Amino acid sequence: MDPFNYKRRLSSVVRIGDTPLGGDYPVRIQSMANVSTMDTDAAVNQAIRMIDAGAEFVRFTARGEREAQNLQNIHDGLIRKGYTTPLVADIHFNPKVANVAALSVEKVRINPGNYIDKVRKFETITCTDEAYAGELQKIRDYFIPFLNLCRENNTAIRIGVNHGSLSGRIMSRYGDTPEGMVESCMEFLRLCVEEQFDRVVISIKASNTIIMIRTVRLLVRAMEAENMNYPLHLGVTEAGDGEDGRIKSAVGIGTLLADGVGDTIRVSLSEEPEAEMPVARKLADYIAERAGHPPINALVSPSYDPICPSRRKSRVVNGIGGNYPPVVISDRTNGDNRVNEDLKPDWIYTKREHITKTQAETLSTKFIINAADWNPQIKAYPCFSIHQKEHILRCDADTKFIRLTYPDPDDDLIRLLKTDPTTVVLLYSTHLNVVGEMRAFIHRLLNAECDVPVIFCRNYDDKEAEAVQIKAAADFGALLTDGFSDGIMVSNHTSSCDSRTIDSYMFGILQAARLRVSRTEYISCPGCGRTLFNLQHTIAQVKAATSHMVGLKIGIMGCIVNGPGEMADADYGYIGAGRGRINLYKGSECMLKNIPQDEAVARLIELIRKEEKL
Repeated sequence: MDPFNYKRRLSSVVRIGDTPLGGDYPVRIQSMANVSTMDTDAAVNQAIRMIDAGAEFVRFTARGEREAQNLQNIHDGLIRKGYTTPLVADIHFNPKVANVAALSVEKVRINPGNYIDKVRKFETITCTDEAYAGELQKIRDYFIPFLNLCRENNTAIRIGVNHGSLSGRIMSRYGDTPEGMVESCMEFLRLCVEEQFDRVVISIKASNTIIMIRTVRLLVRAMEAENMNYPLHLGVTEAGDGEDGRIKSAVGIGTLLADGVGDTIRVSLSEEPEAEMPVARKLADYIAERAGHPPINALVSPSYDPICPSRRKSRVVNGIGGNYPPVVISDRTNGDNRVNEDLKPDWIYTKREHITKTQAETLSTKFIINAADWNPQIKAYPCFSIHQKEHILRCDADTKFIRLTYPDPDDDLIRLLKTDPTTVVLLYSTHLNVVGEMRAFIHRLLNAECDVPVIFCRNYDDKEAEAVQIKAAADFGALLTDGFSDGIMVSNHTSSCDSRTIDSYMFGILQAARLRVSRTEYISCPGCGRTLFNLQHTIAQVKAATSHMVGLKIGIMGCIVNGPGEMADADYGYIGAGRGRINLYKGSECMLKNIPQDEAVARLIELIRKEEKL
């Protein structure tokens, strides 16, 4: 990976029906139905809505052989209506179901964590070398005949690893780690290589964006070491809905797409499936625009580790840098100084005439104004341009800012930034590859051992609020998860979203990057044919009752396949246990079983209040 210059990773091409994937083909968009696979009419109609919205692959769950067999009826129903979009079967727990599905659809997804294993129990087990080898042989006994069946029927497969459903065998050796997820995948890939079966796509997902990014990068490295180049499917599982779901997905998926990694994506929203495609398309197209960009010449710092990046060490200037959480600076040069009471920016960048005496005295937020308008009597801090750099040392403000772009720093400016303990950089970029150019700036500082704090700044000027969410989350998410995290300032000077909305986006990006908590976090799945309750209605109920509980993470999961695992780092969980029945969790411990659905939300709130002593 070149961290500065965008180029797609060259993967092998896999033909899935009439839609080739990988290689030089564009990033494909896909989604998953949430109706019963046994309801043929509903499945066909929902698939059509997804396809019309832009889905290039449509996935259905198959819980048993009946559902797997009915996929043929869904397939036939779509063809009768003129739709030839490839279908994907999603299989868990039963290899026989995968064999049946391979006869009817263009691709079958299997989960290495439960291909032959039972539901994850969160038990610590000891697995001897002999037992471990026996489990691998058992996989071979089931998986190789499956590959042969897929070969005979021109069926592709997806080896889909989920953080929430690693097998007990893998857990016994690697724990709940990226290394364990990668090995879970590689065991199956090695069998594909051995059997010369190359119609393989890989996914390796988590609801935690940091784990998801780290694991995919680690997997790419592991495949390169063994001369594999299979195409990759990207997604953040259980991302949630609304603004948070879009931002979280864009942080995880966008960071990897910016690396050039990813051949197909799914944005998993707890909404109707057709709502996912426009989000995914905006994200994929935004990153693809970087192809062929003007080159960025920079040197990678030897201290940078893309697999496990640590936070860049910066000095502290007025609460910015060091070990302080990244700050939010709000661009209010339009004169709007209204703030969200629960999401106040740390700093406001504005004009001198927009600061009233009352605001300066009562708001806890600090103000930044251009240096030409600053004097010591104003309760604000000056911001200099590159052309005013010689005035910085003569200015007696205890905190100063300077607006820079990547080409600006020469040796003299680097010396100034290293020696003046009161200056903070506001880094801007209009480069087509904003992530690459800003990375290059930080690596220049790392190589020069310059510890000046850096705030990433970007103006988008988009007419659609959703586009701002997605682009900002993809850009800033990549930089923040790299460990370059002193603060951010997002601007959008159109009327599509006001300044308080942009502030909310910034706090959401920082939370999605696991750097700053400002709201309740919801880990909620998008639902599928296994979900036996109204997921969207339940999420709305839980949010209405808990959104004030800032700092808590609450999982709302449709079923047991990935539910207990993906929400294991949540504080509390609501998981479907059967038709009309819900299990309630504290962490990974099931506290209440088989609660009637109409009582479950109230019982969850009772549990939270009791355990948190609210």
